[in-house]
Amino acid sequence: MPSENSRNRLFSWPLPIGAYLGALVAVALIPTLLFTAVLLERNNRAQQDVLTTLAEATAGSIVETIDRELAGMTTTLRVLSTSRALDTDDFVEFYDRARSALRDTKSYFILLDENLDQLINTRVDFGAELGQTSDPLPAQRALDTGNTVISNAFYGQIAQKWVFNVVVPWQEDEKRRVLVLTQNAEDLTSLIAGQNLRGGWNASVVDGNGTVVATTFMSSDIGKPFLLWEEGRSQSAPSRQTLSVDGADYETFTVNSRLSGWKVVVWSPTEVVAAPLTRALQTFAFGGLLLAALSALSAFVLARQVTRPVRELAADARRLGAGEAVAAKPYKISEIATVSSALAEASHDRQEAEGEIRFLMREVAHRSKNQLTVVSSIAKQTARHAPNFDAFQDSFQKRVQGLARSTDLLIAGGVAGVELRELFDAQIEPFRPGETSRLKIEGPRFRLSNQAAQTIGLAVHELATNASKYGAFSTNSGRLDVDWKVTDGDLVIDWRETVSRMEPREEGRGFGTEVIERMLGGTLDAVIEREIGDDGLHCRFTMPVGKLLPDPDAMKAERRFGG
Repeated sequence: MPSENSRNRLFSWPLPIGAYLGALVAVALIPTLLFTAVLLERNNRAQQDVLTTLAEATAGSIVETIDRELAGMTTTLRVLSTSRALDTDDFVEFYDRARSALRDTKSYFILLDENLDQLINTRVDFGAELGQTSDPLPAQRALDTGNTVISNAFYGQIAQKWVFNVVVPWQEDEKRRVLVLTQNAEDLTSLIAGQNLRGGWNASVVDGNGTVVATTFMSSDIGKPFLLWEEGRSQSAPSRQTLSVDGADYETFTVNSRLSGWKVVVWSPTEVVAAPLTRALQTFAFGGLLLAALSALSAFVLARQVTRPVRELAADARRLGAGEAVAAKPYKISEIATVSSALAEASHDRQEAEGEIRFLMREVAHRSKNQLTVVSSIAKQTARHAPNFDAFQDSFQKRVQGLARSTDLLIAGGVAGVELRELFDAQIEPFRPGETSRLKIEGPRFRLSNQAAQTIGLAVHELATNASKYGAFSTNSGRLDVDWKVTDGDLVIDWRETVSRMEPREEGRGFGTEVIERMLGGTLDAVIEREIGDDGLHCRFTMPVGKLLPDPDAMKAERRFGG
């Protein structure tokens, strides 16, 4: 098997600074290019939104124009229907009046009888042979319903062009007539040609059969099926839709005519709509490649400027490792000059660091001696009150474990001390009942010195042990409430056990009593109030805050030495 060193050489080799500068350029350049591409795409989308909004507005404008034209034709028919010549069947006078009224328009008047035969048609001279209308269904529907009807596009036999009709029924007593205003479909193109269509957009007016009535695309499409027509589309066409026809995609906006049931479709091939983005991306790709080439060249030149001072820094680092004095050098690159100054400071700080280490070792030794003293005291006191070796072993082990839990908190807190809440949690945890409602610990944040935490931790352990034997934790219904407060320069701790019936306790002074009285009272100047009632134990400890707080000088020293 290859050695560890050979694997490191194979998978981890030093690279020149130029490679890292190149990678840095790539890291900086690629997100920028990607972000620029996103901005381009969003800008194009915004432009397309403006364009499509304009197309949709144009479709609505075309519909309004067509509806106004159809409404005007309907009004003209209603005015003609009031003529007395129509009542008296004076067709010559009626022909002359209709032709005169429509002289400057692109519309023609047709009068049909109830059999849908043409009586008058202003496209031809009066008296010419006419025959039946070329599109009888709308006329018949107008007679049947009594409503105005607008026809789809159809090929007029007399006009020899694609036309559409506006049909108004007329009835006087038993006499029924149909008034028709007809117009060439191609004439509608002039109404929509002036609309603001740009960027490859076209407009087509499509009747209910899908036939092109007017279009801005190719006039030859009039009368032909609309290329983007789909079955069922006339029933429920969305305002905006993307369609695929013969492998090509189209963007469409459809607006329905209120009067005729026709549709105005503003449409454009998708590739035409997307052309600006395509051109922008091509320009962006070329510019990106050029920028990448310039950045690579800049990285190469910069790497040559950085290499020399880096080699000098490496030589200074080797001298520092050998214990030699290192002086700061003025480099043109501020970061390298900073490193050079740091190497010089490191040479000066080396002796101070060794002194700091010696200080920390003395602190560790001091804490170890204190711990050994406490353990020795626990052993002596436990042996004095133990009836046999097994009892001694059990009590001693539990007390040392309690001391260890306090020590864990001391180590975690350092010279900054231990939070009182954490100390209670750690010491009561081995005895904690399953029901959380049976234990409540609350009080403000208060940080103890290491010595105070160690002493109070032993006392809390003894109280919790007694609670498990005789008090709150010895039954299934007992409860323990611990709270504290700071008042008038004193920390006041209340330990209250509540039980239904107190268990009898052993007579005499035990280790727990001595810990509480001698260590809390003697070491921390605690005033101890202890009361045992029928419902449980209540202890109150009042201790001066000055005896409990961490040493501020030690905390400053630890911060200085990196503790």
